[in-house]
Amino acid sequence: MLELRPNCERCDADLPAHASHARICSFECTFCADCCDGPLQQQCPNCAGELVQRPRRPAEKLAQFPASTKRVLKAPQ
Repeated sequence: MLELRPNCERCDADLPAHASHARICSFECTFCADCCDGPLQQQCPNCAGELVQRPRRPAEKLAQFPASTKRVLKAPQ
């Protein structure tokens, strides 16, 4: 199950579970659309993988399977 991380790893922008502007790679590295479309050029700086729109978990499932609250932030590359 996806962690649904709460922030962009590059700029620390908030990315709530329902955010349509969240992007992830196959390792669940998480970035906002602004970083993904801009400096990252659709490529994960951690693994060089493709960044795609993160799926949104239905609201009724979030109560049982909540999003992560652990923020991950890495220095911009």
